[in-house]
Amino acid sequence: MAGAIYEFFGYRAVDDSNEAKAAPASAECPFLGEKCEKTLNDRAISGACSIKPMTSPPVICCPIRLYADDYKILQHIADLAFETPNLELVSGPSARKTALREHKPTIGVFGKRWGGELHLPKKSGHGNYFVDWILALVSADGELQEFVAIEVQTMDTTGNYRPGRLALLDGRRELVRTTVGINWENVSKRIIPQLVYKGQVLQREELCRRGLFFVSPKPVLDHIMERLGGALPSFPTNRASITFLAYDYDSSVEASKGSIIPLTIVEKLPTSVEKLKESFNNVTLEETNVYQAAIEAALSGI
Repeated sequence: MAGAIYEFFGYRAVDDSNEAKAAPASAECPFLGEKCEKTLNDRAISGACSIKPMTSPPVICCPIRLYADDYKILQHIADLAFETPNLELVSGPSARKTALREHKPTIGVFGKRWGGELHLPKKSGHGNYFVDWILALVSADGELQEFVAIEVQTMDTTGNYRPGRLALLDGRRELVRTTVGINWENVSKRIIPQLVYKGQVLQREELCRRGLFFVSPKPVLDHIMERLGGALPSFPTNRASITFLAYDYDSSVEASKGSIIPLTIVEKLPTSVEKLKESFNNVTLEETNVYQAAIEAALSGI
């Protein structure tokens, strides 16, 4: 497996503009407006936003990349879930005071850098679980009307992209081939089981009337659907639903030097938690006696 860094501190790796060259020196994430928080094993700042495998499209590997345009994805999901566009998003703990002061419905955001993540007790009281974001709709008179939960998922990497990173730090804007790859095994081992579990918890919540939203880059959603054996059936958004939203680079915008490629929604799939669970458990098995064939081949030196 081989790949290269596709975006470095927000700019394309092939971008040789003054803005792109200056970005590594400040180590600032353009999507946060502060230091990049993605680090390597030795705590060095990574700067890698996305990875381009040599034989497939680029894949976003840092979730912060999805928060471009001042957390635009949160506003978009709020518009979809609450059916009233452009409601104000504020830090979760201040939502009630804001709604009462301004005499209008307000959305309280609970998540990192906003109102803090909401940790809830696990079954039997051991440990805790949480979703990345909660959007809580508060009425003009300060009452909690409903809420929606959001999971955001990019992909971890495998291998090593340090040579490519060092080349970019030296000011050479080129795709340096490395051993980096995408850890697609996380789809089966971690992502889908967590979605099933959290979706089942949320469908017991009376005020979670639109269920769970799952946000990911398009290649991640493609691999999830591949693991599930194809597209899931459409399902109305309610407490038992999970809505997949896939983002990708906006192909309608010409990539120019010194600019960051905008993202846009390219796929929306509302389905049910139960259908997700059924598809995940319905594994397509290999042909019979595959181990026997492998052993025979090994014994024969093939």
